[in-house]
Amino acid sequence: MKLAAVVLAAGLGTRMKSSLPKVLHPLFGRSMVQYVVEALLALGAEKTIVVTGPNGDGIRNALQDCPVSFAVQKEPRGTGDALKAAAAKLRGFRGTVLVVSGDTPLVKAATLNAFLKLHSKNRLELSLISFVAEGPHSYGRIIRTGKKLGAIIEDKNASEEQKRIREVNSGIYAIEHHLLKLLNKIPVDRVKGEYYLTDMVGLSVAAGCRTGAFRLGNERELTGINTREDLYRATHYLKDEIIDGFMEKGVRFIDKPSVFIDPEASIGVETVIYPNVHIEGRTSVGRRCVVYSNSRITDSTIGDNVIIKDSTVIESSSVEEGASVGPFAHIRPGSIIGRHARIGNFVEVKKSVIGRGTKASHLSYLGDAEIGEQVNIGAGTITCNYDGKTKHKTLIGSNAFIGSDTQFVAPVTVGEGAYVGAGSTITKDIPPLALAISRTAQQNIEKWAVKRQNRRGEKPETTRGKKSKARD
Repeated sequence: MKLAAVVLAAGLGTRMKSSLPKVLHPLFGRSMVQYVVEALLALGAEKTIVVTGPNGDGIRNALQDCPVSFAVQKEPRGTGDALKAAAAKLRGFRGTVLVVSGDTPLVKAATLNAFLKLHSKNRLELSLISFVAEGPHSYGRIIRTGKKLGAIIEDKNASEEQKRIREVNSGIYAIEHHLLKLLNKIPVDRVKGEYYLTDMVGLSVAAGCRTGAFRLGNERELTGINTREDLYRATHYLKDEIIDGFMEKGVRFIDKPSVFIDPEASIGVETVIYPNVHIEGRTSVGRRCVVYSNSRITDSTIGDNVIIKDSTVIESSSVEEGASVGPFAHIRPGSIIGRHARIGNFVEVKKSVIGRGTKASHLSYLGDAEIGEQVNIGAGTITCNYDGKTKHKTLIGSNAFIGSDTQFVAPVTVGEGAYVGAGSTITKDIPPLALAISRTAQQNIEKWAVKRQNRRGEKPETTRGKKSKARD
């Protein structure tokens, strides 16, 4: 089958109450139209044409990495007119034209493929996907004579009897190229001044063309998004579908409703996901990991047997096998946390490599650093990497011991096996196996507190020899 695809994406989406074009509203960080185009590209169409309005730069930018072309609907004159704009780009094409709305992000390539096979098998000239709608809705009703498709009646034009029909139009069509001429016969709607693609069905039937409708998919997959409420429901439909898929593959979720997993993410078997976890972008989480509550992982690679403790943020970084991160840790882009390393509470790592078995257990900032294996980073350690103009690196060799409250004024290098005394400010390189200390000598000034109190007219007090009021 020769196939061309058309995405109708010119709608203004006024019911979204937004200046953003409707099809650019995101689900899990990607716009609706991106989901639709990706489903179509999986079908191997010769051409994929996206119809935009005159201000379609945002849609073009969103799809700049996709092999699609664009047609412009100069005025918002309905779906029929939008397809007419695309038809100008299909001159000379001989085959089937698949038409999909840009606001149906949950439609699957498998459903579209099954539809095209039925269209071809039954040798139809025009066909559409229908589905059974539940509850109140405004979908166009499928009107049949026996089993044969007769027309589509829009909700606003339907009689009370017709409104009880549950089979409705999805807005997805397969049209043989020679029937595109019927676009010129679609009547204008007198109320809105628009041309509706649904009227093409009646025109096809009246012309004696082979026309049909196939019940495929379900309302959840095929529903269009017109309001914020629709977008909310679609997001949660997709979320549940993603999580159910991971559960089938052996991932455990403690509280499924509170978790969000990106469609592009992957999670290994026997991993446990706690409540309020967000795994975003192309993140890969390995096997037998535990991700505790309130953590967010974006575009990162997490190895096997990793523990991500509560309230941790990991962005565009790698955490290798057996490592532990958190709680309340922040791994910023460009970082590598080595095998069996431990990054503890309130530690921030930025664009740094942390070696195998190295520990930074609490309250440290490690930026633009390369830290070797089995290094101990004491609490309060800071790499002073920025001089106001340029970022500088701190290099710490394997098996070094860094005492608490150490500041490294980069660029600086600490040799392997070196020790740094607590409270030091390091401005020079430290040789391997050396001890570096940079403290002022401690002074104890006797009776200083008494003199201070005398100057302020206060009565000197010590706790020594005083009775506790609680014991009186």
